[in-house]
Amino acid sequence: MREVVLQIPTLESEQNIDIEVKINGKKRTMRYRVEIVEWESFSDMKEDKVAVIRHVIKEHEKNWQLIQIGVPTDTHIPIMFREKEGGYIPRA
Repeated sequence: MREVVLQIPTLESEQNIDIEVKINGKKRTMRYRVEIVEWESFSDMKEDKVAVIRHVIKEHEKNWQLIQIGVPTDTHIPIMFREKEGGYIPRA
């Protein structure tokens, strides 16, 4: 699948994004979810940031797939998921 990079505004802790695209003349809505994971929310694991990321990905809803792990800061990391292909909404 080819990728298109879009700039989106600064997000809050959890944000759903619907993007409507036209592919071969058919409109579809693609759904994305960006979660801002706060290290402090995982006090038992916060020293092992890789373990926190693995936990968030493993425990995420199964109809969403991991798309991107953003650049971490001292306080958080953004993680983006896309609803799996069955989640596309065809548009007329």
